[in-house]
Amino acid sequence: MLVALDIDGTLLSYDQELSQEVQDAVGDLRAQGHHVVLASGRSVVAMTGVAEVLGIDRGWVVASNGAVTVRLDPGAADGYVVEEVVTFDPGPALRLLHEHLPDARYAVEEVGVGFRVTEAFPEGELGGTLRVVPFDELWTHEVTRVVVRAPESTSADFHELVEHLGLDDVTYAVGWTAWMDLAPLGVTKATALEQVRRALHVQPHRTVAIGDGHNDVEMLEWAARGVAMGHADAAVQAAADEVTGSIADDGAAAVLRSLVTAR
Repeated sequence: MLVALDIDGTLLSYDQELSQEVQDAVGDLRAQGHHVVLASGRSVVAMTGVAEVLGIDRGWVVASNGAVTVRLDPGAADGYVVEEVVTFDPGPALRLLHEHLPDARYAVEEVGVGFRVTEAFPEGELGGTLRVVPFDELWTHEVTRVVVRAPESTSADFHELVEHLGLDDVTYAVGWTAWMDLAPLGVTKATALEQVRRALHVQPHRTVAIGDGHNDVEMLEWAARGVAMGHADAAVQAAADEVTGSIADDGAAAVLRSLVTAR
């Protein structure tokens, strides 16, 4: 099987804790020969530590909501090899957004390094090295991901703004209340996972995915068995085939254990 796992709110609690049950189940799945693929909105540099805790030192990782795909390789200089990077010109979207959200914090990803940011983000929200630059230096070249952080905005505000501005040349995902990601048009966790599935020669009916956020919807629809976490909102749960317990109940562990016993 190919088992795709979101990280934050699915494997990791809001306190950034990873249960022993999840760690053991992931280890058992891999011991049986299954492919456990971490798929997150995080940058790759913010995912390698989670992979290490899970004991995953080889295999595929989907980062930046599908814009970056890497293969873990302990022999590589950074512990991974970049297999695919999908980029876009962030300038038009950034300029439009800035007109309506002038006080928001903006960031663009630098793959394998960190982010260029307009001002410091709260510690732990973005992985890697953060480099503060003037706003107009965010679009000096194409990027994989744009992050917009506007604490005064709600999820509904973000959705309404995107529709109003007509940002139809990017893919967007609204995270928690103050957060929105922009990615290249048509790029999601699902598009990257489909390429990984083909590379691993896993049959479509042998795919499983677990997630809790709006950026997981396409992934849950893509998987033969898409599982939403119990705390996910109605739209995410509607995209899934089933719903497990919440992060507080360690819901992902129950699903992973069922895969171990099912073989």
